[in-house]
Amino acid sequence: MLEKLIQQLAAAQPLGDEQIRFAVEQLADEKVSSRVKADFLTTFSKKGETPEEIAAFARALRDKSIAPPLDAETRSREILDVVGTGGDRLGTINISTAAALICAAAGVTVAKHGNRAVTSQTGSADVLEALGIKIDLSPAAAARSLRERNFAFFFAPNYHPAFKHIAPARKLCAEQGQRTIFNLLGPLLNPACPSAMLMGVPRTELCEPLAHVLQSLAVRRGMVVCGKVSGVGFLDELSTLGENTIAEFYQERGFTVSTTLPEQFPLQPATLADLLGGDKIANAKIVREILSGQERGPKRDAVLLNAAAALFVASKTKSLAEGWDLAGTTIDGGQAAAKLAELAN
Repeated sequence: MLEKLIQQLAAAQPLGDEQIRFAVEQLADEKVSSRVKADFLTTFSKKGETPEEIAAFARALRDKSIAPPLDAETRSREILDVVGTGGDRLGTINISTAAALICAAAGVTVAKHGNRAVTSQTGSADVLEALGIKIDLSPAAAARSLRERNFAFFFAPNYHPAFKHIAPARKLCAEQGQRTIFNLLGPLLNPACPSAMLMGVPRTELCEPLAHVLQSLAVRRGMVVCGKVSGVGFLDELSTLGENTIAEFYQERGFTVSTTLPEQFPLQPATLADLLGGDKIANAKIVREILSGQERGPKRDAVLLNAAAALFVASKTKSLAEGWDLAGTTIDGGQAAAKLAELAN
């Protein structure tokens, strides 16, 4: 049944919403062969997915996910996710995860959606687990943690049962070095449906289309970023090592795309080597040192820059500069270390 869609994609014809919904049903069907699924994903990628197709895919997969039971008071808050698609393959520390914990300590409600490492040594689930934070809470327990502690981790495999029957096809694609739409979808499938998102991507040309996708998924405040590492490549984070491409939108003002250097911040001289991490134990140690105020070098700077943007996106501050200051005082005042201790309890 997927063959007709494969032919349509091979002819460079886009898929409509109903066709994508049908395709997702087929991808999640264990009776459809993994080879046919892989052929579909490969052909789709080679055509190039439009923002409309990506959004339709995300909506169809969200409809198959398990929704946590958030109460009305929690849902009324600005709920933030700080997340990267992965794929930059540069081996940095878990910048987004550290920034998310700082935001929670600063009073923002943070719904962190993630998984174990796929394209890096250490994914968000790996480092949180090494920090002593439970990653496999039930949907009800995660909703309670979000309400009472301002932070919950939504471990992707627990919320997306359909992925069980898609994984073999993704593996076939990966073995051939073929990226698929699923390399982009992870951050779009947060079951808590955050209202604010700071999302990192590994290629500058993805910023604008994925920001439009977030808008179409009812995110109210969003920033999609890609950071340059001069002479090396690009981070799926805001970079302290080069210019940043930013696509952003907010309810109270329109959509903008810009390229900017982080010159307004008191950054210490650094190279990529200063931001590199290791396995989950090594990265957890670094995150703990950043949150406790022991680490005050370039790694702290990278986390502060991303936390600054996240706090602004979450409406906690009125500017990135104010966000930088709040992130720093949240660490130096002991709130970040206290939040980590609370979550690991």
